[in-house]
Amino acid sequence: MTEETGRKGGMVGVLKHYAEYGARAKELKDRGKKVIGYLTALMPVEIMTAAGVIALRMKGNPNEAITKGDAHMETIVCPFVRSVFDSVLRGRYDFLDGIVLPHQCDGIEKTNDVWRYSLGLPYWYFLNVPHLADGPSLIFMGKILREFTKSLEAFTGDPITDEALTDAVRAHNKNRRLMRDLYRLRQTSPPLISGVEMTKVLVAAMSLPVEESSYLIERVTEEVKERRRPPNDGKPRILIVGDQLDDTTLVECIEDAGAWVVMDDLSIGSKVYWNDVDETPDPTKGIAERYLKKLKLPTTFISSGDSYEENMEARFGHLRKYSEDFRITAIVLLTYKYCDPYGFEVPALRSYLTSSGRPVLHLEDEYHTLAFPRVKTRIEAFVEMIL
Repeated sequence: MTEETGRKGGMVGVLKHYAEYGARAKELKDRGKKVIGYLTALMPVEIMTAAGVIALRMKGNPNEAITKGDAHMETIVCPFVRSVFDSVLRGRYDFLDGIVLPHQCDGIEKTNDVWRYSLGLPYWYFLNVPHLADGPSLIFMGKILREFTKSLEAFTGDPITDEALTDAVRAHNKNRRLMRDLYRLRQTSPPLISGVEMTKVLVAAMSLPVEESSYLIERVTEEVKERRRPPNDGKPRILIVGDQLDDTTLVECIEDAGAWVVMDDLSIGSKVYWNDVDETPDPTKGIAERYLKKLKLPTTFISSGDSYEENMEARFGHLRKYSEDFRITAIVLLTYKYCDPYGFEVPALRSYLTSSGRPVLHLEDEYHTLAFPRVKTRIEAFVEMIL
């Protein structure tokens, strides 16, 4: 792969990076860059960018059964975590210099030692993120991020200055702003970019260094804006809510059934791109506030007011706004088996979503798509019901 290919934009670039996930990071590794993998939206990528390392968000392989991973982890561990671990053991990420795991859930925390012992990478870091968003937790988060910064400095041999952090914050904020601009092209009826295409954009973008990711998104947006807008087809408009959905199978099923996926609340989607880091005199403080207080993850408790209704609005109010801005017809709520944080949140979340009068389909399934046919029938029936 050449430098020109690495910078290739538009949907051609998206399809290449989606199909050859991680290939660009591997190329940069071959050129002498250090590449560090990470899991989840809770990872403060600004710090890794400021350190000069390539941050690669790891994904599993939904189209393969987990084999090697199950020899090391209990099968009741989150299937996404097991699939990523299985992919690492199979050599898919054999170019990594290290991995960072955040304390997002028990599935990650309790398997941290298994990852570390089994892989033996030069760099390893467990990011001990708190689960409350109050004042003391924010102070603790700042200290955790400073320790993380020191560990990267020791690994790379280079200092991470406040100026470098500020530049990284600006680069990632620009990246988020560009992606939000692309999202808004889905507000039309029908959307200018399909849910399947958008999923591929999101996956491709998270595999690239931030500058290349921004270049890719800009080129895609330019292409999509030039598309001729077809007449309104009256299809239902779907919002998908869930964790890491990095394969197009589910979205393809929904759109093949006769609906459009026009918005998401996913950890590779709007959760990543909808909230910026505030530029603060101490850039670490702004980063800490963004990842602890602005991310709407079920593992971080954010409350407001004294009543149940006020707390629900603090946790899920952004979904009501998404539903209004993107004129959502119905909602698909996806949880993975053995994912306790998302599973525990289902009753309250489903109650909140149905209170808006929109139908909700809750799907609980594996991360891999091998058992997907049993879900496909439910999706088709749901779409037929709302047509």
